Amino acid sequence: MSTETILRPKVSRRQQESPHQMGSKRDGGFASKFTVNGLLVLGCAYMVIPVVWLLFASTKNTADLYGTSAFAFGDFALFDNIANVARQDGGVFFRWMANSIIYAGFGAVLGGLIAVMAGYAFDKFNFRWKESFFGVVLVGVLVPNTATVLPMYLLASEVGLTNTMWAVLIPVLCNPFGVYLARVYSAGYIPAETLEAARVDGAGPVRSFFSIGLPMMVPGFVTIGLFQFVGVWNNFMLPLVMLQNQQLLPVSVGISIWQGHTVQLPDYAPLVITGSFLSIIPLLIAFIMLQRFWKSGLTAGSVK
Repeated sequence: MSTETILRPKVSRRQQESPHQMGSKRDGGFASKFTVNGLLVLGCAYMVIPVVWLLFASTKNTADLYGTSAFAFGDFALFDNIANVARQDGGVFFRWMANSIIYAGFGAVLGGLIAVMAGYAFDKFNFRWKESFFGVVLVGVLVPNTATVLPMYLLASEVGLTNTMWAVLIPVLCNPFGVYLARVYSAGYIPAETLEAARVDGAGPVRSFFSIGLPMMVPGFVTIGLFQFVGVWNNFMLPLVMLQNQQLLPVSVGISIWQGHTVQLPDYAPLVITGSFLSIIPLLIAFIMLQRFWKSGLTAGSVK
């Protein structure tokens, strides 16, 4: 008696699943995508809507500002408002803008370079108590800037630096979060074999950093610099405490002074809004010009 072997086609695991199970997976995938995209839309709206409102409000005079819809253009008084901002208090607004560019640019370039050098040293060099020192840096990340303003003011007053630009420039050179990021970028961008080859060729630690390490860390340096630029540009408490001379104030503190006048003088409101709109333009320019470095810096270490 012969036996016949019946060959049955193999059924994949996906085909074995019931339509109900497949439908539930599709529903779960749709629900997760809907949730993620919904959160992204809310986050974008949270960041974009105030800027859009600022654009609409900048085109209004005092009467339109309080008498029209929030997201409606006024009588296109934008250029008149800019002219009023330029004339107010002898054109001090553009002096404030120049001060902010100096403070933020100095902190972004020199402060970012110091952070990159420190992060490179923590990553590539071995020295005593290295991890303990890096732990101190991480503690500095956790300390809010407002908590250090009063101690820094007392130190600056001891050496006579209050009410000078150095009272703002020197503190912005310290960026613990930038040091932490620089160590991550150094580990992701600079292979140890490259530095070892440089040492064999006779390059010392300083030359290896500036000839090999720093060029390879340019995306990370730009990312840290942008973080530092935005942080210093928006810094409020430090210059408010350190500076009394109106000619040395950054734009963040200067606009707050104008805002304090709006209670008794409503005509200051268009000046405050137009000045705020003008103050974000340098930030937009910096991000647009350096966005390719910014994107590559944010993805550092994602692919190994």
